[in-house]
This record gives sequence, structure tokens and C-alpha cells, in this order.
Amino acid sequence: MSRQNRPKLLWLQSITCNGNTHSFLNHPDLFSILSHFELIYHPVLETAYSLEEVLKGVSVCDVLILEGSFRQKGFVKGGVEVSSVIEMYARKARYIITAGTCATFGGIFKQHDPEHISGFCFDEECHTERYAHYAEKLISLPGCPIHPKWLSYVLLMIANGRKIPLDEMHRPQELYGITVHTGCSRNEYFEWKVDTKGFGLKEGCLFYELGCQGPYTRGSCNKILWNDTSSKTVVGTPCFGCTEPNFPKTVLFETKTNMGIPATMPLGVPRRAYLTATGVAKSFKIKRFEERIIDYDR
Repeated sequence: MSRQNRPKLLWLQSITCNGNTHSFLNHPDLFSILSHFELIYHPVLETAYSLEEVLKGVSVCDVLILEGSFRQKGFVKGGVEVSSVIEMYARKARYIITAGTCATFGGIFKQHDPEHISGFCFDEECHTERYAHYAEKLISLPGCPIHPKWLSYVLLMIANGRKIPLDEMHRPQELYGITVHTGCSRNEYFEWKVDTKGFGLKEGCLFYELGCQGPYTRGSCNKILWNDTSSKTVVGTPCFGCTEPNFPKTVLFETKTNMGIPATMPLGVPRRAYLTATGVAKSFKIKRFEERIIDYDR
């Protein structure tokens, strides 16, 4: 692709902590990825246009990346209503990417004002009024923050003219077609119902005792590791379900159970099948799972 024909990329922020911006800056091939685009504006990187110029609508964009929760009225930058600026560019863009759970579903900031704050096209699982206007352009990338390689996957697919298969909430199926539980290094412990004894340990499943949301959460955190090295469950911390519409939950570190059985089944697992598998697993005692992987007392 010639430099003259590169898609124009514009990154705009609404109510945000900048987490997705900083996450993307950690991508090892950041500038190689951005070289496929003409960068109109980015909140951190040096670009051709200033924020003041962008707010005046001096340019157009092909790819619009949105970061942060949305308030329809009452959030102003540079004397301009942010929502009106975003919709001005959204009407012209070919692709709209909501980067992060706040931009996608409302996220943490929605807890402050649930009646007036939402994601761009989704209010948790429900459609906002914008959805009908922008659904054909929309690509959802929830996460708090998103993995930098999730965004690079989408951008390179766009740059190369490739179709991105999406689910009903416009999430790329390649990234969100599995649960965080998929690929978890603790899956053997989950299958044999062996619980961890505490945070940070290498042994045991985090689901029952520490409230891990991995079986309920769509995402590829244990397939595409952070820094190509690790994930929350690898280091012994439960998944918080940050890619889901109902994030953040008010009760962490706890899985609600009824007589030792989860009140909510893992995604796509019938209750009868789960009860049968659990009954079989608990009938066995496997010595290997009772031992520490590394005995630091020796």
C-alpha cells in the first residue's frame, strides 16, 4: 500500500483513565503497525493535527478508535461537547473500533452515573440509540485494558483488506470466541476440582475459592499472553471478567455456590453435564495434585 493510499486513523477519547492508550504503547511492533496508516490524531503520540484542530473537524478519517465511556451531554473538551465531535467523525468513518470495556459497554465510569453514562453503541448488553446508525461499522474490543495485540490484530486485518468475523456484540471471534478459561494453565485442577490454597500459588484452581471469572468471560488472555509471558491466572490471581458487559462486579474473589455447586454454570455447559463431570472427578484422589510444584522448604 502506497503512503498516499494509507487509511486515515483517528484516536479520540471520552471519559477515560488512558489505560488502553498506554496498553497499546507497549506493543513491541507499535510503529510498524502504525506505518500502515496515516495517523491524524492520537492523544499521546505526535501527529499531524492538534486536538484543537480535530475538535474543529478539519479532517476526515477511515478508522476511528474510541476510548472511554460516553455521556451524551455534559462532557466538554476545548469548549466542545465531546459526544458531538465523536459522532461527526463516526458518520464519516469506514470502521469504528471501541477500544476497552468503557468505550464498548460503559465499564467502570458507568458506576458513577449509570443513568447517563454508557458505551458508544452498547449500554452493558443493551443497544444505545447510536447502535442503529453505526452497527455496520462497529468492531468491539472490550477489556480493562485491552491487550495491545488485540488492537493490532484488528488494525492489520483492516490494513490488508481482510474481513473480520464478529459475534453478536461485534467482538472479533478470533479474540473473543473462547473464554479466558481456555488455555488456562490451571485447567487440570479445574477438571479434577482441586482448589487453590491462596493467592499467588502455582497450584490449584482459582474458581471456587477465589471467584475466578475465567469460565464466564470471553477473551484470549491465556492464548495471547501479556508481554508474551503471563496472565492473571498464570500468576495466581483470579480473572475479574473485565471483557464482559457486566464488569465491574461488586463482589470479587467469590463464586456463589449452592451446596458446593456454582449458582451459574460456566458458559455453554449444561447443568446436568457439569454435575456428572464433577461427581466423577471428586470420586478420585490424585496424589500429584496434592503436592506443591516447588517445595521451597526443602
